[in-house]
Amino acid sequence: MAEETRAVPAQQAPPLDRQAVERVLARAAELQGGVAGSGSPSDLITEAQILEIGKEVGLTPAILNQALAEERTRVHVPEERGFFSQVAGGSFASATRTIAGAQRPTLAEIDTWMQRQECLCVQRRFADRITWEPQRGIVAAIKRGMNAGGRGYHLMRASQVSATVLPVDEKRVVVRLDADLSAARKARLEAGALLGGGGLLGAAGLGFALTVASVPFVLVAALGAVPVAIGAAGGYYVASAHRNLLSSAQLALEQILDRLEHREMSRGESLISAFVPGGLLRR
Repeated sequence: MAEETRAVPAQQAPPLDRQAVERVLARAAELQGGVAGSGSPSDLITEAQILEIGKEVGLTPAILNQALAEERTRVHVPEERGFFSQVAGGSFASATRTIAGAQRPTLAEIDTWMQRQECLCVQRRFADRITWEPQRGIVAAIKRGMNAGGRGYHLMRASQVSATVLPVDEKRVVVRLDADLSAARKARLEAGALLGGGGLLGAAGLGFALTVASVPFVLVAALGAVPVAIGAAGGYYVASAHRNLLSSAQLALEQILDRLEHREMSRGESLISAFVPGGLLRR
């Protein structure tokens, strides 16, 4: 006789790990979408439904609101794969953090810092987002050239820098900073490709000259490999140098969030601070 299958009471069910919770939420969203669509499957689910489902699995509203705010700040970044991505790295630097504060004052603080300390100017303004681009002109060139404070101004190499600030609750906001370095990456890759191509052309020219001079083929091949190796090494070095820029831009974004979190954005906002190291301005 087959054993009777019984559902395990909720009180006796073992706790779920993180992966299991994610699967439950994904499945609940699928089922909810099917019900809402009158039998037609759907991947859409409202935030109210997410909060309701979260409560059922024991997630607090504060945690769910933070996760929702972080999701709303997410910017679509093209997925990069292949050889060039492995050599040069990615095209975008991003940093996200939840801090204490209100939306408008926080966005205003970031805007002031970007314009006065990072040599950026406003490109577009939205209710919850601002985008900047590098400042042009002689003042920006002198400020970056002197670099008296040792800042580096790595964000100036980005074609666009953006900040998105969304409230989590009455006391906290999620801040996401993004720097688009795709143009700088493309320039590095093109320069590296030119060096590599120059090595091939040099090898071809040298090989032709040595062949005309009746040099043995083995020696022609050995000597021809020299410019190829030099061009390949030079091209790789130029292209891979983008990783340093990407790392520096990432660090710059994280440092801005550090200052914002510890309320240090007001330090060094005067004009003289652009040319004097920050340590000399502090007590």
